[in-house]
Amino acid sequence: MRRILRHPATMIGSDGLPNDPRPHPRLWGTFPRVLGRYCREEKLFSLPEAIHKMTEMPAQRFGLAHRGRIREGYYADLVLFDPEKIADKATFSDPVRPAVGIERVWVNGVLSYTREGGTGNRSGRFLPRGRTV
Repeated sequence: MRRILRHPATMIGSDGLPNDPRPHPRLWGTFPRVLGRYCREEKLFSLPEAIHKMTEMPAQRFGLAHRGRIREGYYADLVLFDPEKIADKATFSDPVRPAVGIERVWVNGVLSYTREGGTGNRSGRFLPRGRTV
C-alpha cells in the first residue's frame, strides 16, 4: 500500500458515504490520516505532494472545473490545518469522531466548520463529472 501511495500517479480520495447511520471511519479520517501518518510521520511524500494528490490531481482527472487549486476564479474549497497536529481519530466504534488539527473549513467560500464543530452553513453542491484530462 505504501508503494502505491507513493507513486506519482496515485490520487487520494474516499468513498465514505455521509448518509450512512454508521459510516466507515474513512469518511472522517482519510485525509487527516494521509497528512498525519503517511506524510508527516512516515514521510512517504512531501506536504505539497500529499495536498496535490488530494486536490488538483483528482479535480483534473474527474473534470471538476475551477476546483483543486487556490487561484482567482476558482471555488474557495479550503481547509486550514496544523500540519504538526493533524491526525485521524475516527474508529469503527466511534466512526464520526472528528480529526484533530483542523482549524477551519470553507466550502465554496463559506465557513462551514471550525474546530468547535459545524457552523450550520452548508454551501456544498453536487458536482457532475466533467471532461477528463
